[in-house]
Amino acid sequence: MSARPPVDRDAIARLPKAELHVHLDGSLRTSTLLDLSTEYGTELPARTEAALARHMVVDDASDLVDYLGRFRITLAVMQTAEALERIAWELAVDLAAENVRYAEIRFSPLLNTRGNLTSHGAVEAVLAGLRRAGGETGIRTGVIVCALRHMSPSTSLELARVAVDFRGRGVVAFDLAGPESGHAPAEHLAAFRAAARANLPITIHAGEAFGPASIREALHECGANRIGHGTRLHEDAELMGWVNDFRIPVEICLTSNVQTRVAPDFARHPVRTYFDAGLVTTLNTDNRLMSGTTVTEEYWRAHRHLGFDWAELCRIAIMGFEGAFLNWREKQALLESVRSEIDALTAGPAAPAAQDPASAASPADR
Repeated sequence: MSARPPVDRDAIARLPKAELHVHLDGSLRTSTLLDLSTEYGTELPARTEAALARHMVVDDASDLVDYLGRFRITLAVMQTAEALERIAWELAVDLAAENVRYAEIRFSPLLNTRGNLTSHGAVEAVLAGLRRAGGETGIRTGVIVCALRHMSPSTSLELARVAVDFRGRGVVAFDLAGPESGHAPAEHLAAFRAAARANLPITIHAGEAFGPASIREALHECGANRIGHGTRLHEDAELMGWVNDFRIPVEICLTSNVQTRVAPDFARHPVRTYFDAGLVTTLNTDNRLMSGTTVTEEYWRAHRHLGFDWAELCRIAIMGFEGAFLNWREKQALLESVRSEIDALTAGPAAPAAQDPASAASPADR
């Protein structure tokens, strides 16, 4: 695959992409948050779409815990099947609009049970929304059920059992999220074992707000098949080599890592180190609303701040599909289609003109 001139956002938007790390409750449309707050009578910090969007983008957090505080606002309107189905449908439609072909959308259904919903009912509602979006746009999706570090291990086991109940019916993996410091993943070992015994893949948030010891524990004690964030993996060269040797995909979320101060800025994010070392490196949004981003924007920031050229962005896109929690035959068919499309984009007459990256920077980049 030959390199192309520097690309712009339109070129990246045409690139077929996978999204492996996006939280449902962090990715609502601002207009929907306003609509649902009116319908359900919940309070919001702003009542116009522009003001609410500005408030929800977390550019003032001191750390991960501070960043997570905004989720109280979105979860307040995510307590009915109708709301969950709408939010899931809209998220998948928005992803498809930027040529995301495959997405794994994660959430903790226990957080949606303040009303009459059960955890099973919450999962069913989200799956219904994703199926609707798939029928309309062709996007393929899966759900990752999240347990939360600060909740009890018995609660995590309950959520793992919910995930297992939907294995083969839309749930593709089990995750552990939430504040890292003081909440070791091995505390939830029974939940991971329940998922693994049912042949359900595991991804774990690790190395975001805590050091590489968290990643080591997630991999070697909890059996993680992928690592969420992994931002501090580079601090342990031996472990990083092991992750590379055994092809463990790393779910990179550039913007949120800068927002939570785990990376000082985009230019000093370790994703370039990981990619150059050969790791299975993927780019993801984490939270489209709270991070004010899209998959296209994450690729653009990798290009602008870390020098990823077209060929390298294409390789990252392919690694996103390689890291997907799909069965082997489905994955190979999808990869064949994606590679053909990327080859056509690379060789086609509509190649993007060379551009000074600074001239197309978004306000968040300037």
